[in-house]
Amino acid sequence: MITIKLFAAMAEEAGKETIEMTWQEGMTTEDVKRWLAEQYPLLASRIPAAMVAVNQEFAAFANPLQDGDEVAFIPPVSGG
Repeated sequence: MITIKLFAAMAEEAGKETIEMTWQEGMTTEDVKRWLAEQYPLLASRIPAAMVAVNQEFAAFANPLQDGDEVAFIPPVSGG
């Protein structure tokens, strides 16, 4: 399983902070991004601007995943 973590507006729009997804051989963070947009269409416009982290370390969208990984989508923040 892959654990997907969402924060801020992304969690609000999905209605949850944590989502479980079945891991498959050869899966990448790009696959998770695509699956998330299909399952939660309200998030589709936010996903491209979000940073992605795998196991609490920032990663590229093409990062390969292993069973049990945690993938977090962190939306941009603003402030002063």
